Amino acid sequence: MNWQAIRAIYVFEMARFFRTLLQSFVSPVISTSLYFVVFGAAIGSRIDEVEGVPYGAFIVPGLIMLSVMTQAISNASFGIYFPKFIGTIYELLSAPINFLEIVMGYVGAAATKALFIGVVILGTSALFVDLSIKHPFAMLLFLVLTCLSFSLFGFIIGIWAGNFEELQLVPLLIVTPLVFLGGAFYSISMLPPVWQTVSFFNPVVYLVSGFRWSFFGQADVPIGVSLLAIAGFTLLCLAIIGWIFKTGWRIRQ
Repeated sequence: MNWQAIRAIYVFEMARFFRTLLQSFVSPVISTSLYFVVFGAAIGSRIDEVEGVPYGAFIVPGLIMLSVMTQAISNASFGIYFPKFIGTIYELLSAPINFLEIVMGYVGAAATKALFIGVVILGTSALFVDLSIKHPFAMLLFLVLTCLSFSLFGFIIGIWAGNFEELQLVPLLIVTPLVFLGGAFYSISMLPPVWQTVSFFNPVVYLVSGFRWSFFGQADVPIGVSLLAIAGFTLLCLAIIGWIFKTGWRIRQ
C-alpha cells in the first residue's frame, strides 16, 4: 500500500477545502440555520411532538443526513471530475499506485469534509433546540458510514459526468428528493399505509431511520436493517468503482 500517494491526494483535496472555506463551510451552516427557522419555528409551532420528541429536535438527524449526503457527493464528485476535466487524471493512472489508493485518497478527503460539516451542523443545532444523543457511538458509526458510502457514490458520479451540469444532476434531481421523501422531516408512521409501503423502497429511509434511532432510541425500521442497507450500498459502490478502473469506463475515453 502506497501510503505516501494516498497522503498526497488527501492533503491536496483537504487544502482545496480550506481554500474555499466560505462555500464549503459557511454555506451549509447558514442553510441549516434557515431550515431550523422555517421548519423548527414555523411548523414546529403547530406540531408539538412527533413520537414523543419535540419537533425541533426530531428534524435534527434528518437535517444532518441531508447536509452530509449532499456534501459527500459534491466533494467526491468534483474531486475526481476536475482532474478528468483538465487531463491530469492520466498522471494518476500512469503513477505507480493502484485504483484502491486513488479511491482512498479522494474518498477519504471527501468523507472527512462531510464528517466535519455534519459535526458542525450538530453543534449548530444545539443553538436552536435542546438535544440529547441516546446512543453516541451508534450515531458516530452511522455518520461515518454515511460519509464514506456517499463519498464513494459521489466518486462514481464524478467519473460518469461528462460536464459540470451532469455533475449536479444526480444530487439535485435524485438524492435531495429522496432525502426529503425519506422521513427527514416526518416519521414514516405518520403516512397512510399505502405510502408507508412505498416509502420503504426509498433507501434513504433506512439511513435516516437508523441515524434518528441513535438520537432518540426510535426508528421506523429495525436498526439491523439500516446497518445492512448502508453496508450493502457501500459494497455496491466499491464493486462499481473496481469495475470502472478495470475497464477504463469514462476514464480512458
